[in-house]
Amino acid sequence: MERTQLIEELRRIVGPRGVVDDPHALMTYDADGCVMDTGDPQVVVLPTSTAQVSGVVQLAARYGIPVVPRGAGTGLSGGATAMFGGIVISTARMDKVLEVDTRNGRVLCQPGVINYELSQQLKPYGYQFAPDPSSQKACTVGGNIANNSGGPHCLKYGITASHVYGVEMVLADGSVIWSGDGSPAAPGYDLTGVITGSEGTIGLMTAAWLKITRLPEAVRVVLALFPDIAGASSAVSQVIASGLLPAALEIMDRLAIKAVNDMYKLGLPESAGAALLIEVDGVEDGLDELLHDVTGICLRNGAIEVRPARTLAEQNQVWAARKNAFGAMGRLSPTYYLVDTVVPRTRLPYTMEQVGRISREFDLPIANVFHAGDGNLHPIILFDRRNKSQNQRALEAATSVMHVSIEQGGVISGEHGIGVEKQDYMTLLFSTDDLAAMAGLHQSFDPHDLFNPGKVFPKGRGCGELAALRKAGVAWAELKSS
Repeated sequence: MERTQLIEELRRIVGPRGVVDDPHALMTYDADGCVMDTGDPQVVVLPTSTAQVSGVVQLAARYGIPVVPRGAGTGLSGGATAMFGGIVISTARMDKVLEVDTRNGRVLCQPGVINYELSQQLKPYGYQFAPDPSSQKACTVGGNIANNSGGPHCLKYGITASHVYGVEMVLADGSVIWSGDGSPAAPGYDLTGVITGSEGTIGLMTAAWLKITRLPEAVRVVLALFPDIAGASSAVSQVIASGLLPAALEIMDRLAIKAVNDMYKLGLPESAGAALLIEVDGVEDGLDELLHDVTGICLRNGAIEVRPARTLAEQNQVWAARKNAFGAMGRLSPTYYLVDTVVPRTRLPYTMEQVGRISREFDLPIANVFHAGDGNLHPIILFDRRNKSQNQRALEAATSVMHVSIEQGGVISGEHGIGVEKQDYMTLLFSTDDLAAMAGLHQSFDPHDLFNPGKVFPKGRGCGELAALRKAGVAWAELKSS
């Protein structure tokens, strides 16, 4: 199909203002937050309704054109990048909260709703949307669902998957389904679970029923300062092992403290090797006792100081420093590579020792800011992308971190997704049989591999090939048993 004809057809479906085809404007969409991987879409569309999304997908299916779903473009794995051209469908204009149902503890919204703004709209009702990625002031609910995003408060309240009751989705042929009825325990196959975390490879979400959570009656926040990251990590493991459940346990190491200290006027001493941000929430009665128990564990693990954030303004200041720590890295280096892995909490001290070893081995500084409560690490490899040697060493250092995480019983992503950034690491974690099973599931939704192609599965082992291996394996097993 000629590009001119394609654009005319798309304008007919979404209107003239819903199509972006100017080459300069399209440059905005050549990458997401993972700028190391880029791709040029043929055209971008911005629908405002499920019917428009369905129309665009039907057109793409008719002519075999790839479709790439995109939210705010804040993803960090290349998941929203058009690696094979095609049509990028941006949900930015599908940004309506459609229904707030407090009686059933749920909200119905479109995928383009900003995470933070959803909680702001729920606040007058006394509720919040608990999953809170660091990018929550920019990222969308659709992107959160696509990547099954985490966040600091997921320690207590659960990751995005724990808060999705049902999804309206446009399938590869343009048909529309609901994966659930909006109740917490819908009967039948868990299609919502399949969709959450599928990174836009099996369909495009156009609405969702989400669980909402009561705002806590009271909140306490403290910073516990340690001489090193090992002590802070040990304290985290002991807090959880003691049966205590704070709302958040976040760690920043010495380099990260240096980056945020001046920017947010925290006044933290240079002697601090790690800062553990602790938040507890709940009913007022007993909250100070809970905090006392947690800080007591910190002191027994070598904390040199415990600093309470006594006012709401101080609490917001501390959280702003934590959530914007990645942006503050520009004070230390012109470029950084943000790694996302997970290890068991008890392996945090050893793993952080290994991250330090990797930093020395590749002669690159590595800052650490991470969700310590659930073992979700974010080593930040600092380098200058203009230096080819540093570029290569940064990639090799990231690979070493992946290997260490897997050796310690962890996984290669906690919340950023696989996308194109980590697709070749999938073979470190999964066998060919595992990948073939995933490919078979994918093909049942997207038989022609038109939704977000070239993502998740390792390069050179596409969905079609892996699915064929699975079918061949099933046929061979049936032959042997006959």
